[in-house]
Formats: sequence, structure tokens, C-alpha cells
Amino acid sequence: MKILDIRVSDELKSAWPQFKGAAVFAEVKNTAYNEELWKKIESFTELYRSRYTVDSIKEMPAIQATRQAYKKCGKDPSRYRPSSEALCRRILRGLSLYQIDTLVDLINLASINSGHSIGGFDLDKIQGDSLVLGIGKAGEPYEGIGRGTLNIEGMPVYRDAVGGVGTPTSDNERTKLSLDTTHLLAIMNAYSGNDGLEESVNFMIGLLKEFAEAKDIRLVYFE
Repeated sequence: MKILDIRVSDELKSAWPQFKGAAVFAEVKNTAYNEELWKKIESFTELYRSRYTVDSIKEMPAIQATRQAYKKCGKDPSRYRPSSEALCRRILRGLSLYQIDTLVDLINLASINSGHSIGGFDLDKIQGDSLVLGIGKAGEPYEGIGRGTLNIEGMPVYRDAVGGVGTPTSDNERTKLSLDTTHLLAIMNAYSGNDGLEESVNFMIGLLKEFAEAKDIRLVYFE
């Protein structure tokens, strides 16, 4: 399993110096559906709805920081919502989470738990040996998962040797997870900094071990 060099570009550091990232590399087994995971998701959803409202989540440090980072980079976070906020808003509106597959489902749970957007990638589909977090350019090609062409100008974006693979709003079709994925890269994007990051990452790793038979786990922090 390859371990990528992940770094933050000077332009992103300049726009949002508080950023901290945590990359989890793991050998995994994906499945179409996991009943025990969904019991956990449903219990978590009930608890979450008892604590928060659609209005109150905007004040959560992780979500608020991601929204502010979007503005600093040049993107409207209300028009292009970060995925963590979109997931939280969905369940607080009384809707269930989309059921995709076990890896995507557990990453979505980890994202709601932390408030951080999490990129989930098939490591074997990433081109080259590194990822760089920069800011999207005008006209830069990007196909969001289930979204078609996505305008990523002014949006934080991870790029491999070919181009963009992940933004807080949507990951790219080219590197998306599937039932054939055996090597996972999950990146937790903490625009609010280090506070609570280690605990949130450990929660995600616990889900990976419990529901995706994760092994050979490597955790890399970067900034």
C-alpha cells in the first residue's frame, strides 16, 4: 500500500493558515450494506436531532470555520455547501442519510460526528505519489460524484498528478470509492485547527476497524 506525500499549498496557507489535515491510509473490505453500522447511524441521528437545529449547526466551530475558509478562498458556502454541513442539515430536516456502501456510509457518520468534511478516495486510483491542497481555478475541469461538472473556482481542492480529486463539497468521480476498493485514503479536513481533531480521527478509525475490517492503518497529520 502506497503512502502519499500530502501537503498544503502556499496559496491555501495564506488564505486559511489555521488548516490542519489528518490522512488515514488503510487496507479495507467494502460491502454494499452493513446492518450494524446502520443501527449505529440511526441511534446517532436520534441523539443529534435532540441536540441541534438547522440554525444552531452554523455555529459549530468545524462547520463555521469551513464556511469562513470558503469565503477566504473565494467561494460562497451557502451556494456550494461543504459536505459536512450538507449532511448535518439533511438529518436535522428529518431526512435519512443516503445509503451508498459501507465505506461511504461510515465516512458520512464520521463527518457528522466531527463537523469536518472528509474526503474518501480509492488510493489505487490516485495518480502519482502526492496530493497538494490548493484553490480551484476558473474553468478547471472537475466531475463531482453524482453532480456532473462542478465549478470549483475558489474552492479548496486536492490535486494529484492528473488534476483535482477532492473538495469539501464533493469528491471526484475518478477516484471515488467502490465495492472493489481495497486501499482507502480518508482525509479529515479541519479548517478549525487541532481542537478535537485527534478524537474525531480516532472515532473514524474505530468505525473502519469495526465495519470495514481495516488493517495496516497509517495515520498522517499535515498542515
